[in-house]
Amino acid sequence: AIGKTSDLVQEIAAASNEQSGGVGQINTAMAQLNQITQQNASSSEELAATAEEMSGQAENDGFNQLVLAAGLGTRMRPLTDDRPKALVEVQGRALIDHVLDRLLEAGVEKAVVNVHWFADRLEAHLAARRRGPQIVISDERAELLETGGGLKKAHPLLGDDPVFVANIDSVWIDLGDALSDLIRLWNPDTMDAALLLARREGSIGFEGDGDFFLAEDGKLTFRGDAPSAPFAYMGVHITRPGYADQGPDGPFSLSPLWRKSAAEGRLYGCVLDGDWMHVGDPQARDQAEAKLAGEG
Repeated sequence: AIGKTSDLVQEIAAASNEQSGGVGQINTAMAQLNQITQQNASSSEELAATAEEMSGQAENDGFNQLVLAAGLGTRMRPLTDDRPKALVEVQGRALIDHVLDRLLEAGVEKAVVNVHWFADRLEAHLAARRRGPQIVISDERAELLETGGGLKKAHPLLGDDPVFVANIDSVWIDLGDALSDLIRLWNPDTMDAALLLARREGSIGFEGDGDFFLAEDGKLTFRGDAPSAPFAYMGVHITRPGYADQGPDGPFSLSPLWRKSAAEGRLYGCVLDGDWMHVGDPQARDQAEAKLAGEG
């Protein structure tokens, strides 16, 4: 296109020096030049769109995932009398498959799954999956380590890239692109963890008074002594895989670490545009199934 443009410019210049017939040649050449300019502009837009798409894909590169699936599921009984909570089904799919499929769509290629309760059965289910992500087991058969201890133990398996940490009792209807929003929010220079939140009002299976207040810049503060807060943690966050390394040996929760980060202005969050279902007991499981079937 650049060569054609140069030729046309020369033709216009030559035609302008003619004493007769030059106007017609100039008009023809100018029309051709305009056509080439429009084609070049269209090509530039296509290149820009392609670059934007590739940039969006690159945003998801480098993230692994820890799925916290080792819990006893006591509130889910009797559904967990013969299986881990991760294998309780919602609309014909195990809870852990809902989570793994969500993160697979977000670009996660490897998931570390911690196991404890009915560990053999959960491992067999994961081995039979016919799609990604790649599964690596963090074995907590000897001792259930809770959220902080589970992350600390899994660190060597996760590597050093940023990591999604996900509970297995969250199912959601996404009207936007919540996980991509969380990825775009994440900045390891200014934050220790970035949490995905849901609006407390309208959530299914969540009976608390809310967890967080959210500032305009995305910083989170805990509810504290306030009677309620508008947002609840919905079970997915991004952090550094070594975030819990300084915690004690054995079981411990991530909550004290989050409180420290919040006090230092390093705990952030963004809000799901959609419907969150906390599948913590049999009644919530039934409500989630009704919601996903369009009945709720």
